[in-house]
Amino acid sequence: MIKLLGISGSLRAQSYNTALLRAAQAQAGDGFTLDAATLHGIPLYDGDAEQRDGLPATVVELKERIVASDGVLLVTPEYNNGIPGVFKNAIDWLSRPAADIARVFGDRPFAVIGASPGGFGTILAQNGWLPVLKTLGTQQWSGGRLQVSRAGKVFDEQGELVDEAVRKQLGDFLQRFAGHIGRHRSG
Repeated sequence: MIKLLGISGSLRAQSYNTALLRAAQAQAGDGFTLDAATLHGIPLYDGDAEQRDGLPATVVELKERIVASDGVLLVTPEYNNGIPGVFKNAIDWLSRPAADIARVFGDRPFAVIGASPGGFGTILAQNGWLPVLKTLGTQQWSGGRLQVSRAGKVFDEQGELVDEAVRKQLGDFLQRFAGHIGRHRSG
């Protein structure tokens, strides 16, 4: 069974990206599991605080969840045509100390999806993640893209995915990603 970890890049309670991650979790079970993580409790990165206090417990916990996974799904919002600061901040913490990058990120399959109320469905944020993931040595899965645009019409007021075409696209995306990881593990 493939173990995926999905991380929502939004702190907002009514986040479309957290809703997309929940919808992805509902698709799990056919050869893969999907655990969900948030960024709540991760402070702003401060090298002085790291030197003085070490890594925050929330960062250590998320690092270990990544290490225990077979692959990671970043579910990214797009803020001002780029990566959300809170999400990048978390990745910066997760890359500390630098000697731990290979253990946490090295050759681990990563995929990126996202939802946006606008018409471009987080394409710029997803593209913005590519050099970050390359720098960290991840295995970036590029076997498909999922950019959910006009998210206000795709999710209902309770955050439930109501668009069947998007549900199918999400399921297909997850199956291909999990299949890739299975081939990666056995190769």
